[in-house]
Amino acid sequence: MNFFEELKTSLEEAVGIKKGTKAPARVTRYEIADIKAIRAQLNVSQAEMAKALGTSVDTIKSWESRRRNPTGLAAKVLAVIQANPAFYYELATH
Repeated sequence: MNFFEELKTSLEEAVGIKKGTKAPARVTRYEIADIKAIRAQLNVSQAEMAKALGTSVDTIKSWESRRRNPTGLAAKVLAVIQANPAFYYELATH
């Protein structure tokens, strides 16, 4: 199968998924990290966590209150921190 055929097949699948006539071949889901529990485990403030993650204190607050959920890279990084707290300290030093 050449690149064009792969692209065409992929787009046809996307259209089918959008119309509800086809199920996605793969779905990736991440468990939403409990940021407040992670911070408690690390014994760090919201400001310290925000600085280490390169985000704002308001973002940390909204994640903790579940008003918003971390997505993309932030969700992945938080999952790694939850599984390996030492990773947080690596982030915090850079």
